[in-house]
This record gives sequence, structure tokens and C-alpha cells, in this order.
Amino acid sequence: MMSACQAGGCGGGPAPRMQPPSFSQVWVNGVEITPEGIAREIQHHPAADPKTAWTEAVRALAIRELLLQEAERLGIEADPQPDEAGRVETDTDAVIEALLDKEVTPAVPDEDECHRFYAAQARKFRTPDLFEASHILIEPEGDDTEAWDEAEAQARAIIGEIGDDSAAFAEVARELSACPSAHQGGSLGQVRRGELLPDVENAIMALEEGRTRSEPVRSRYGWHVIRLARKIEGHVLPFELVKDKIAEMLEARSWSIAAARYIAGLAERAEVDGIAIEAMVEPGVT
Repeated sequence: MMSACQAGGCGGGPAPRMQPPSFSQVWVNGVEITPEGIAREIQHHPAADPKTAWTEAVRALAIRELLLQEAERLGIEADPQPDEAGRVETDTDAVIEALLDKEVTPAVPDEDECHRFYAAQARKFRTPDLFEASHILIEPEGDDTEAWDEAEAQARAIIGEIGDDSAAFAEVARELSACPSAHQGGSLGQVRRGELLPDVENAIMALEEGRTRSEPVRSRYGWHVIRLARKIEGHVLPFELVKDKIAEMLEARSWSIAAARYIAGLAERAEVDGIAIEAMVEPGVT
């Protein structure tokens, strides 16, 4: 479930200071959103231009003020609690969170809805493709062209010597590889996309199982002799394993939509000058 800060749009971490532009005055039921408050809040809303940053900051402050006024009207009090990192929320945030917990009720998705989401978004629940690969790293003994040429020649000689023989590959890796994986015969274990240097990864993925690449691959570390032992295709996880996660996702989305509509309803009944507050609802959601 979203925090009160997320619902109110309080923004993220610090950003480079931006001087707020001078736009219209903003009032919420007779309470002014002060220029000083906007100047502090605008730092949390980096944007391409000052007007957008100002608008987002003012909207966040106006929503915050609406929620605080409604919490006071309903007599809501709260006891700030520490989060997982031990940070204690402010009294204001605790009151807003208590208000939203009381007033916003998300729709709980049933199993049919979870099934429909699973069928439409199955790719989100697919395990990654894995590759069992090995390499031998030949480092040049200097930064000059001659050193790199010598390292390349050594890598090519190794390829010619070992071919596709896995035992020979492992033996040479233990003897000559400059990578810590040498202790495992050059084995990199099971790797997934994004875990290796791009050029090395692409070369591995293009190989057939059980083959050593016929050309070494250069990286900033040296020349790599690479071998692919096995490809392990990813697969879609069964619905039963992910249905609880899907239900949490759908309930969180429902809560976000309900909170946005609740805030828009407060704005419609309030006197808000200088900023528009509208419900932000996903396309196709009613």
C-alpha cells in the first residue's frame, strides 16, 4: 500500500536548488500555500522547466493541506511509527496516512481477476534465460599496441590448441587465465543477461552449446577465450506461485486509484485557488 507521502506527491530525494518562479497565489479553503513553502517543496520536483516544477510542488502542497484539513475535521490523530530503517515519520505524515487508511478502501481482486492479469502479463513472471559459460582472460603486459597484439596472439593460440575440449579448456584456464575464475577452470557459473561485459556476453549468447568461440573477444581487461557449456531457457512460473504477488499488485493499483479519486473529491468540495487538482486514473480504468 502506498505511503501518505506517495499519495500526496511529496517527491523524492534532494535535487539541485531551483528558484521558484513567481506565479499565482494558491489558497486551499482560505489557507495560503506560501511562497516560502513552495520554495522548499520545489527542490523535490526536478523538471525540465520552472513552471512544471512549480506546478508539481504546489499541487503536492495543496493536496497535503486538503488532507490535513480533512483529518482535523474528522478528529483523526496518529502515533508516528518507525519504518524498517528505524526512521520515524513526522506527525503530519502519520496523520495523513491514518486518514487515508480510514477513508480509502481498495478493491480486493478475486482469483478470476488475478488469472486475467496473469494471462495478459505472463512475460512478467518468466524466469530469465541462463547460460553456463567459461572464459580464459589473457591480460596484456602493458598498455601499448604491441602488448595487446601479443595477448591476442596468445589467445588465438589457446583456441587452436584446445578447440571444443572442455577438459583442456579448464586446464588452460587454471594455468593461464588472469581472472579469479581460473580457480574454477574458468567457469563463470550460471549467468543471466546483464551480468557480464556486453561484448563478452553477446559472444557467449551467439555460441552453440559445447563450443569454444573461434575468435577471442576483446574487453578493457584483455582478450577473452570463451566457451558455452549450456543454455537454460527461462520459463513462465505457474500461476499458483505468483498469484499472491499478483493480488498484491492489483490491490496496490486499486488503492492508488481510490486515493486519487478521494483526493479529487476533497478538491471538488473545497475552495482551491491557483492550482487544479484532478484524479489521475489509468486509461481504461473506471
